Amino acid sequence: MSKNFILASILFVLLISCNSKEDKSKYNQVVYRAVNNKDTAILAININDKRFYGRYEIVYHKIGKDSGDVRGDIKGDTLRGDFHFISNGGSWKRIPLAFLKKEDKLYLGSGVIGTYFNLPLFMPDQPIKYDKSEFVFEEVKK
Repeated sequence: MSKNFILASILFVLLISCNSKEDKSKYNQVVYRAVNNKDTAILAININDKRFYGRYEIVYHKIGKDSGDVRGDIKGDTLRGDFHFISNGGSWKRIPLAFLKKEDKLYLGSGVIGTYFNLPLFMPDQPIKYDKSEFVFEEVKK
């Protein structure tokens, strides 16, 4: 390979990585908590009008916990993304997530999960259901 090609490749990567960074100061930090019977979920996210990212943990009573990172996009009243986590101290998993924001609460959605290029996602031809949410999150006030 020529030195010019390598130099051009490095410059291209630097240019793309510099332009893809968002201003993290424009995000608001919000902590949500939900309880379902004896299971508890904590969602601590940084959120703006288009994106969110943060930590998500589900503690299953007397069984263990799922703990990891969430990230995704916001469109209207819906937050959609994924949850990359370690399940009960075992192996890493990734699942799609969807939340419906209604009346200052987040309703966890459920739907049919498929894969696309080895990434899990909610099947686009199947609706995501929010009416029987496993967790309904309320903001934890400081």
